[in-house]
Amino acid sequence: MKVIFVHGSGAYGGVWRYQTDYFTDSDAVDLPGHLQGRILNSVEEYADWLREYIRGNGDGDVVLAGHSFGGAIALTYALRHPQELKAIIIIGSGARLKVHHAYLTTLERAVKGDLRKWHQLLAEIHRLAPEDYRSEVIEKQKAIGPAIMLSDFLCCNEFDLMDRLQEIIVPALVICGELDIMTPVKYAHYLGAKLANSQVVIIPQATHFVFAEKPEAVNEAIAGFLKTISA
Repeated sequence: MKVIFVHGSGAYGGVWRYQTDYFTDSDAVDLPGHLQGRILNSVEEYADWLREYIRGNGDGDVVLAGHSFGGAIALTYALRHPQELKAIIIIGSGARLKVHHAYLTTLERAVKGDLRKWHQLLAEIHRLAPEDYRSEVIEKQKAIGPAIMLSDFLCCNEFDLMDRLQEIIVPALVICGELDIMTPVKYAHYLGAKLANSQVVIIPQATHFVFAEKPEAVNEAIAGFLKTISA
């Protein structure tokens, strides 16, 4: 099996370093525009791009693992092309991803040049990650820029699969940090209740970036899930 990790809004593949180091045959993509290439305009377009990426690499028995925005992409892919996936792993995400207006306002101001609150937001959302990881990721996200994060958030705002989750038939692992306020635990439980073949893991003392804050627990959950679907 090949696990392919898909990052969240305004991020890049390197955020998954603790997972790609552990799952040595895995891959972590940089979505278009993050930094290279042209940004796309919807979750569906990113799912189409990801499909071409996977087909171009000739990967088989693919397990898609997505965080937040990346989780929306993974769910969309699974809905459209279930025969092409072995399973999905949804981390800190949901069936609908409406973005709080305060985040949008902060990013709109940052795009116009007022970066202070956006920089504060980046520091806040990564506050529990290890220091070396946090500094590296924040600097890379600053380089990617607020316009990309805003575009991703707007894509999230339009995403809604609440009425179609029951159509997703591939096995699913749903992971959420206990302290996640961006995509709270109730989102994970909703996914678990609606997805036909799923399990939910809640990681204590972790927030939205659970995979960086508690990598051992997340990797253990993923490894256990992979064993169940390979049996």
